[in-house]
Amino acid sequence: MTARDRVRIMRIRDWARPVPPARREVLHATPETDEGKPPVLFVPGFGHGAWAFAEHWLEHAAARGFAAYAVSLRGHGGSAAAPKATLRAYAHDVVQVAAGLPRQAVLVGHGAGALVVTRALARYPARAAVLLAPVLGDLGTVVTALRRNPVGTLPALVGGRLRLTRRQLFSRELPEPVARAYQARLGRAAARAQWQVLAHRAPEPPVGDPPVLVVGSPDDRVVPARALDRAAARYGHAPLLFPGMGHDLMLDARWREPIDAILDWLDKGASF
Repeated sequence: MTARDRVRIMRIRDWARPVPPARREVLHATPETDEGKPPVLFVPGFGHGAWAFAEHWLEHAAARGFAAYAVSLRGHGGSAAAPKATLRAYAHDVVQVAAGLPRQAVLVGHGAGALVVTRALARYPARAAVLLAPVLGDLGTVVTALRRNPVGTLPALVGGRLRLTRRQLFSRELPEPVARAYQARLGRAAARAQWQVLAHRAPEPPVGDPPVLVVGSPDDRVVPARALDRAAARYGHAPLLFPGMGHDLMLDARWREPIDAILDWLDKGASF
């Protein structure tokens, strides 16, 4: 880490106006033997909690030798309520959990959680990062959501709850009862944080310049394919795509495919 990186991690505002503490839910799964692989911290998107990764991906990652953790951002899942939370507070949650892990971690953010991860990367020297079906404040994503789900999207633009449909979240391969059960578990993000997704400034460069992989589906009805292309282009590569899947890749019927591809990428980049 360079001296400039150290300066960027420590900021006067962080000391003068610290983020209020909050109880955070962290779920985890650990491998039977320590293979020296970096821990992976999963960050759910708005409305989702750590449970979304605990359903399949945590145990699957552990079975492949990665200690896997998932944090519920404040106000989500089993974490403390936080109706006035901001993107800064969410990023603080991620940095605090990552800093407490036994090794330098890989950060994996889903949906708006990917935006939170990009902000956390400016504070935490991650080993690598994965932006999964990322919602990065792209205007095209907002227009797509309004066109495909106006009833569920419009309230979020005026401080209400964002409600995503079954077709936006999952493919038709996922059995209807399972999809309904997942939808019933969705909560909501703080109104201010939702606004900040639309009005946020471009994130600062990551500390230490870690490799960043963008993963998604060309059939995602929340994040359009061109938004995935733009997100990946920021990091100098093309997105890794899984046709036929919905926005919630970690819960969809073919959930094994993207997590195995992510873990393969990490295994190949053992020298990150």
